[in-house]
Amino acid sequence: MTTTHLPTSPLGRTGMDISRVGFGSWAVAGSGWRFGWGATDDAQSVAAIRHALSSGVNWIDTAAVYGLGHSEELVGKAVADLPESERPYIFTKAGLVWDPDDPQAAPRRIMRPDSVRREVEDSLRRLGVERIDLYQVHWPDTGESLEYAGDGSGAVSPNATPLEEYWQVMADLKAEGKVRAIGLSNHSPEQLAAAERIAHVDVIQPPFSAINRSAAAEIAWAHAHGTGVIVYSPLQSGLLTGAFTAERAAALPADDWRSAHHDFTTGLAANLRLAAALRPVAERHSATVAEVAIAWTLAWPGITGAIVGARRADQVDGWVGAASVTLTPADLDEIAAAITATGAGSGPARP
Repeated sequence: MTTTHLPTSPLGRTGMDISRVGFGSWAVAGSGWRFGWGATDDAQSVAAIRHALSSGVNWIDTAAVYGLGHSEELVGKAVADLPESERPYIFTKAGLVWDPDDPQAAPRRIMRPDSVRREVEDSLRRLGVERIDLYQVHWPDTGESLEYAGDGSGAVSPNATPLEEYWQVMADLKAEGKVRAIGLSNHSPEQLAAAERIAHVDVIQPPFSAINRSAAAEIAWAHAHGTGVIVYSPLQSGLLTGAFTAERAAALPADDWRSAHHDFTTGLAANLRLAAALRPVAERHSATVAEVAIAWTLAWPGITGAIVGARRADQVDGWVGAASVTLTPADLDEIAAAITATGAGSGPARP
């Protein structure tokens, strides 16, 4: 496989230099579970992953819960035959536990030590690797269900595992060599500080885009603590690609989680206006709207890389050049003005 080289950055203090865009494998996980993106073609998914790698992407982010194990299996299949010199870093997550007898039920947020140890062995097997490069806690443990994709407001059960307990297990897995680095996804600055007192938080993974700008405080915390930051949904699940339309949103199938999410319903008009406002910036840089949207996230101090999904190889071509797009102060001012004018999302409008 001939590989193009992309710009890289050190991932905190992990010793890994990662391309500034990584392949996200939530969307390739298929349907048949609560947070699927509709039907997918596994052969196309594997081809998309391999195309991203040949285009210079050197890391893949997945999670056990994506497709209820299916995404990890696809990632394992995509990298199985690669020579060691061409194998990407593989990042995955634990803590969302599903009921195999009811795959459409919302997974539960569980980080009990015995559950985590069972999960890491299952992920190693599905991925076909001896060590996971970055193992992340998907959500804080509440002992309750994750009600919808992106929900951070679940009730906390008295049986929830304390952060101090589950973060110690993650540190133990690192010490045992099961994983190379450990991270926290969807955790608050207060939770990050509590974890840091036990073991260094190598990496965080918050959501961040020109629409969802709510993780600025977490990113600032990481920047101050030598912690790598990989952000998810920089394209807000397709809304900032420049190819999304109101008609497409209305036609999303019921088994695509986006069909019922407010970003694609009540918030859709403002979000699409913001995407349209990125087009003049993209034209000035001879880039796609998607690449400008991702470059905007990469312009924030402290952000190491952005996770971007694709279900087909040609979709990768629409965003892989984002790391080479450098937005000027005038560009950032223009985008900030568009964010304010459209009313899309929430959070600070400029790095």
